[in-house]
Amino acid sequence: MGDALAVLAFDTATAATVVGFSVGGELICELADRPTSDERPRHAERLLSLCEQALAEASIGWEEVDLIGVGVGPGTFTGLRIGAATAQGLAQANGAELVAVSTLEALALAARVAEPELQVAAVGDARRGEAFIAAWAPDGEQVVADQACPPPQLVAALAADGARSIAVGDGALIFRKELESGGITVPADGSVLHQLGGAALCQLATSGNPATAGALVPHYVRQPDAEISLQARTESQ
Repeated sequence: MGDALAVLAFDTATAATVVGFSVGGELICELADRPTSDERPRHAERLLSLCEQALAEASIGWEEVDLIGVGVGPGTFTGLRIGAATAQGLAQANGAELVAVSTLEALALAARVAEPELQVAAVGDARRGEAFIAAWAPDGEQVVADQACPPPQLVAALAADGARSIAVGDGALIFRKELESGGITVPADGSVLHQLGGAALCQLATSGNPATAGALVPHYVRQPDAEISLQARTESQ
């Protein structure tokens, strides 16, 4: 991979559709479609158009994209499937390499830069009263593995080693009361640290290991809601 590596990276694991584009490690643009709390995600409608907009802003064609990074979760089942399928299709059509990017690691990256002395937890809304969580120590080591858990387990995991922690993401906003009662800092609601950005996606994609299309598998962490419902109905019969 050359110094002028052209990287298109995107994520559809959350309600937002986030796209970033970089060349040679320099961010050219980052775009996002962020629905309000009462709107449905628009991944299928917006992902490709945002990618095309990013390439237009960079004045580059699809054939010049060297690497496609895609967020593989954890996150919503439908969003992850859209992101993975789109990345696989684009890579096959244009000959670009594929790299899987952790959605939680990308979410945590800005806070790790802003608060280098704190343990940083990325907390996503997993619905059903749970959160997706992962955390990194100041030295960059991942100290809490990706998982889905309820608030008490979330706080216990972050407080296990007594480290000072900051939590970011929509899950941190939802469970602010529980986190702060456990001594964990949560930035103000409007802080950009709660938003996954295209710059982080490009950075992690650039440093990641290429994968084949067949090996690009979403990281669900837990069963999709539809499978859980089907299993419950089956067991009740």
